[in-house]
Amino acid sequence: MALKVAVLISGRGSNLQALIDAFGPQMASSPVQIVLVLSNRPEAQGLERAAKAGLKTEIVDHKAFARRDDFDVAMDREIRAAGAEFVVLAGFMRLLTEGFINAWKDRMINIHPALLPSFKGLDTHKRALEAGVKLHGCTVHFVRHETDTGPIIAQAAVPVLPGDDEAMLATRVLRAEHKLYPLALRLVAEGKVRVEDERAIVADGRAVDGVLLNPPVG
Repeated sequence: MALKVAVLISGRGSNLQALIDAFGPQMASSPVQIVLVLSNRPEAQGLERAAKAGLKTEIVDHKAFARRDDFDVAMDREIRAAGAEFVVLAGFMRLLTEGFINAWKDRMINIHPALLPSFKGLDTHKRALEAGVKLHGCTVHFVRHETDTGPIIAQAAVPVLPGDDEAMLATRVLRAEHKLYPLALRLVAEGKVRVEDERAIVADGRAVDGVLLNPPVG
């Protein structure tokens, strides 16, 4: 049976669209069923993407709650009412309480625009450029209470090119995100990911052996 997933968003929903393209109702057979798209912002463009795809949407406006705990309880109620078994954060811009995170431990993933554990937090592309790294990228990981931590499921690396600015690098990383997130969620849904000692062990039957050099050797 397909893994029933709730996707949490706050904005335009470009990663949501990548998940819809991979696992949406148009797919005849899929290991993932998106049963809910929930936003904390009524104006989030991702809600339109979800509605266009025929997906159930809900809004839990964080501004309506004085306490963060109450907001998380309201979200949890909607997620469970939709029958979701797993939570996917796709540009969800709210810090979650420890109670919510513990309730969905090893059943909630996030995508971060950097190669964790480097560049946790915000402004990742700016900081990568300032640090002079030659490779940047994105990470899909299980969520833990400490921001941008948790067992790493998958990563994608992109080169930092001469002349890059934040926008150029962000665009390159975002393209990688759109490939990586559906891949990581598929691995989870197919039972190919397990957590041991706070490490995600991935058994997908494939092995990758190679070296990415930047700058490349002529």
